[in-house]
Amino acid sequence: MAVSPKKFYRPAAWIALACLVVPMFASYYFDDMFSSISYLFEDASLTELGWDSKAYGLYASGYSTLCVFGGLVLGGILLDKWGVRVSGSLFVGMMVLGAAIVTAALLAGGPGALTWAYIGVMLFGLGSEIAGTAVTRSIAKWFKGGPMALAMGLQLAIARVGTAVALVLSPVLVRQMPGHVYSLPETAKPALFGMGLMALGLILWAVFTALDSRNSDTAQSGGDGEFRLRDVMKVLGNRNFWLLAFLCVMFYSSIIAFKKFAGAILIPRFDIPASSAGWMVSMLPFSTVIFAPLFGFLVDRVGHGARWMISGAVLALCAHLILAFAPQGVPAWGYVAMVFLGFGYSLVPAALWPSVPRIVPDKVLGTTFALIYWVQNLGLMTFKVLSGKILGSSAGATGVELMFTLLCILALAAAVAFSFSAKNIYSK
Repeated sequence: MAVSPKKFYRPAAWIALACLVVPMFASYYFDDMFSSISYLFEDASLTELGWDSKAYGLYASGYSTLCVFGGLVLGGILLDKWGVRVSGSLFVGMMVLGAAIVTAALLAGGPGALTWAYIGVMLFGLGSEIAGTAVTRSIAKWFKGGPMALAMGLQLAIARVGTAVALVLSPVLVRQMPGHVYSLPETAKPALFGMGLMALGLILWAVFTALDSRNSDTAQSGGDGEFRLRDVMKVLGNRNFWLLAFLCVMFYSSIIAFKKFAGAILIPRFDIPASSAGWMVSMLPFSTVIFAPLFGFLVDRVGHGARWMISGAVLALCAHLILAFAPQGVPAWGYVAMVFLGFGYSLVPAALWPSVPRIVPDKVLGTTFALIYWVQNLGLMTFKVLSGKILGSSAGATGVELMFTLLCILALAAAVAFSFSAKNIYSK
């Protein structure tokens, strides 16, 4: 059913968006809660938990395990067959359950803590990714024909505030104390705070499902038309889909894997304390609060989405070149790099995600988003593990930054290729 653009400005549409962003805020916080205090895991003797950088890298990679091995594709298909209210509720619940298992493992410690935390983060990761797909699909339905890029930019901005809160709050909850061995309750403080956010997100997701049910004539919960498997095969044969997916995995891996090890990279490169590293890297999500909605508005008004993606990839490349080759021990270069990376982190998603509904039919939109997330998580799982191994080797922070630089070059190549391949999908 076509929706009049005027309906997008009814209070219900924006209330729905407000409910949708809170579970994603909680997800982003929980995913990044150790990023600015990753130095805790440089040596197993620093915590009672007993994790080193390899163990932490393994834990971080667990987010993508179920996503990569079929979970995302299955979840996307269920999303198109069952709709966002049923399948979304299932996976939001899985996200919360996984976070609870991780928190319990951190508090319990012992030889099995890493195993249980890995199980928990696998469930949390799959739940978060499909919940994110459900949120993106819901926004695409509620704002179809209207300010979709703006709405997606707002959702992205607020969700990334969750990352910013994690980066700034975690060093406060777990204060840096040289020579101190951190107890299990001390190490688990960020996770306990995250569980409070998860509870709030679960409540507001329930509010959204009630609102979506009452407004089913405005925002359909399922796809437009009968879902068929051969439609998915057509998506896999779509060159533009693969270019966007490749851009997504290269670009996001260069930023998300970086954030996971931000403390371990920035502290030795620029000779700064953990609290300063937290504030430095928090510029990434904080910048999106303003710039993601702004760039989304400009994409709605100006079009030419591929050009925005190219610009963002160039800025990310410049940022990682600075982080790799800037003079040692000069924090100003770190802040300059974060400015560039923050702009890139806003530009690419502002154009990438609203481009997806332009290249596929609505009835396979959920599956298409899930397939892109599947490719993304395959890369994230790989590059998180590689980052941990490189940081633990003689190459150190400079070596891992060279890897991120290569990823940005590949992302830029994909954006340029998409600009030629998809000239006709933008109205302006």
